[in-house]
Amino acid sequence: MRILAIGAHPDDIELQCAGTLALYKKQGHDVFMAVATNGDMGNFDVPPAELALVREAEFKEACFVIGAAPIWMGYPDEKLENTLANRMAFVDMIRSVDPDLVMTHGPNDYHPDHRYTHQLVWDALPLAGVGSLKTAHPATSRQVTLYFMDNVGGIGFQPTEFVDITETIDAKKAALAKHASQLRIFRQLMDVDLLDVVETMGKFRGYQAGSRYAEGFTKVEAWYRGLSRRLLPESAGTSTFDYKMERGGAQ
Repeated sequence: MRILAIGAHPDDIELQCAGTLALYKKQGHDVFMAVATNGDMGNFDVPPAELALVREAEFKEACFVIGAAPIWMGYPDEKLENTLANRMAFVDMIRSVDPDLVMTHGPNDYHPDHRYTHQLVWDALPLAGVGSLKTAHPATSRQVTLYFMDNVGGIGFQPTEFVDITETIDAKKAALAKHASQLRIFRQLMDVDLLDVVETMGKFRGYQAGSRYAEGFTKVEAWYRGLSRRLLPESAGTSTFDYKMERGGAQ
């Protein structure tokens, strides 16, 4: 399969679904990571033009860790809008991948860039398959299935499906660690360790999923987008239940 994750900022994908993407790649699927904005407003002590170059380089390094192909859209940070021109750019970007499955932000995430990315993806996906609507790339060859990835901190998000990322949690952390400029500013301004956020959220969703670490998703149920089979990857790891049974049962 061809898997496309679309985030608003550099590091959004790594925070929310990189474990699942690494698992897809490990299982032989083609993985693509697209970022809408250039992250140039993220650090108060680095000029925006300089920071955009830093954030792009960090993003590409993170993609290399996952084994994903990077797509850098380059919109200004904090200024993304749901315009027709931007929608058509998203249509063409999606067509360039021709994915089986897309992951992006949900509609109630905390940041406007996240919510506008959500809306642009939602509006672009049906158009990506309309052959009479011309862009630089041909229409998608299938109706694309859409999943929403977790909100930051899991706030206001109720997963309908989980992926056991126990075997790829280290890859997820390694990819996020490439975003050194973002990790630094979160520690400096908010006393937040983003690597600890990944660890904590992974365990939290893992408790819900019955595994050591997990990521949560909501599959979009909309006309002509449903499937009777699961597209999220199954892990070869040991579940909490199996782990206990191997040792003679829970005490």
